[in-house]
Amino acid sequence: MQFAPLSIGKVHVGLPAVQAALSGYSELAMRLVARECGAPYAVHEVVLDMNVLQKGKLQRRILSVPEQDHPVGGQIMGSVPDNFGAAAREFVRGGYDVVDINFGCPVNKVLGRRRGGWLLQDPDTALAMVDAVVQEVGGEVPVTVKMRRGFDDSPEAEQRFFTILEGAIARGVSAVTVHPRTVVQKYVGPSRWEFLTRCKKHVGDFTLLGSGDLFSAFDVVAMLRETGVNGVTIARGCIGNPFVFTQVRELLEGRPALRPTCAMQRAAILRHWQLAVPYYGNERTALPHVRMHVIKYGQFHREPIWARDRLVSMRGPEHLLPLVEEVFHDRFDEGVARELGPADAVIPGISSCTE
Repeated sequence: MQFAPLSIGKVHVGLPAVQAALSGYSELAMRLVARECGAPYAVHEVVLDMNVLQKGKLQRRILSVPEQDHPVGGQIMGSVPDNFGAAAREFVRGGYDVVDINFGCPVNKVLGRRRGGWLLQDPDTALAMVDAVVQEVGGEVPVTVKMRRGFDDSPEAEQRFFTILEGAIARGVSAVTVHPRTVVQKYVGPSRWEFLTRCKKHVGDFTLLGSGDLFSAFDVVAMLRETGVNGVTIARGCIGNPFVFTQVRELLEGRPALRPTCAMQRAAILRHWQLAVPYYGNERTALPHVRMHVIKYGQFHREPIWARDRLVSMRGPEHLLPLVEEVFHDRFDEGVARELGPADAVIPGISSCTE
């Protein structure tokens, strides 16, 4: 099962499966753990353009890109084209390899401020934002766009989608990611992969990535095969499962994908904790961010309901290591690494702006 290596402009990615921008999740610690588990490229969680521009602790954290976090994309969201261009310039100065524009977030508070997916209703403003970013970046790094298949299911919304898609390509973006749900749909109902097929045929050789309902390595391979997209961005499907990237590689190379052992899960969680504490400043500040990841690791446990019940009991940093040792103890393994099957996919219940 052969697929061409993925490139985003001049940035070589290789494996056609990357970690998406996950609001509230894909900060430095998650990205580095994913890389160590096989992710070739990751995108920082979406940030407001003004947070990139306003000096302070948050700006310094956003623009701090360590050597081991490459290639990495920075995703921005806002409503003013001039701010978008200036924020893109700061991303480049901070060391990001790609600047990604968010026209897909369906969260109500984002839409109420005319950001994210709301802009799919306003092609003029959306394309002015693309113009501002492309001109400000000046070819130093690739520019990409994240979209949903329209604001709603109306023919007018679909027409506006293609106006923005074609306009972004004409202005020089290097790739577009399409999530085939509407903004109004949010995460309800299946994503329409057939729309990705239409989009790929429409753009020809241009680099198109797909997302939506990718909850296992088998889903990733199926999307690549069925739609013809050049790559996929994994969002909810990699929370608590950074191993999915290696599993995708195994399937694409004709080898069986293996379920992670408890030892592998323990090691990944402890690595996440090790990275998160200095990133957030101390253990107590880091805990809420790490805790939500740890709970998701329990979805692949042999006793997932028991595992979740134990993990949600975590209240302080002093509980993390004992609970991880208890829940992911070697006794829960079957003695050998077991081959993963399509039935092992678990759909996480995430409602934030993730895909």
